[in-house]
Amino acid sequence: MADSTIIDPLEFRRALSAFATGVGVVTTLDQHGNNVGITISSFNSVSLDPPLILWSVGLDSMSYDAFIAADYFAVHVLTRQQMDLCVGCAQRSESKFADIDCRSGLHGVPILPDFAACFECSTEHVHAGGDHKIIVGRVHRVEEREAEPLIYYRSQFRGIDRSSD
Repeated sequence: MADSTIIDPLEFRRALSAFATGVGVVTTLDQHGNNVGITISSFNSVSLDPPLILWSVGLDSMSYDAFIAADYFAVHVLTRQQMDLCVGCAQRSESKFADIDCRSGLHGVPILPDFAACFECSTEHVHAGGDHKIIVGRVHRVEEREAEPLIYYRSQFRGIDRSSD
């Protein structure tokens, strides 16, 4: 039985902003071999054995077709110094990688030069999720670096306050 409760979308978004998240960029190659990237804040671990993660892409995203068709992708957890990259990859543009010197990862997927962590994945499942598709990836390679992550909280970018350490 479906619940017919109506929630104001702005109120819902405001409440969701109370949950602090890391920020990432997911990359892949499109059908023509061009680098594609999108900024995300919806990223979670699913399983340690096998190693699975998930993230979601909006149905109206300019990169939607490339990610839904992709067999491989990489999730990059951004550092506090990468706010410009985060904003750039969130824009509707085809030249997001014009000034970024990526290396090729597994199956040619573009790997950003800087990140706090990078997960190179194959697409395991794609599920419907309202106005998004949820992509579950099997992690084949992971790299972590010592870096302070970029945090998104209350619709603002932040870093970690280390004064309480």
